[in-house]
Amino acid sequence: MAYQFPPDIRELVGEQMASGQYRSEDEVLRDALRALSEEAQDLAAVQVAVAEWKAGDEGMPLDQAFEAIRKKHGVS
Repeated sequence: MAYQFPPDIRELVGEQMASGQYRSEDEVLRDALRALSEEAQDLAAVQVAVAEWKAGDEGMPLDQAFEAIRKKHGVS
């Protein structure tokens, strides 16, 4: 698929492809959109947690929170 990017975005996409990590603009865009979606989900989760905290929810112990983060991101 052909895309019409502004020069700054074209440069960023080109840099990603030049790194060898991506073979096409489609791969760069797919990965970027996936990351954007994950970021939006993380932000929504933080917003919910802040709202619950402000409402008086005690939350969870810090070690339990870190374990949940490690599990989500596949880190031991």
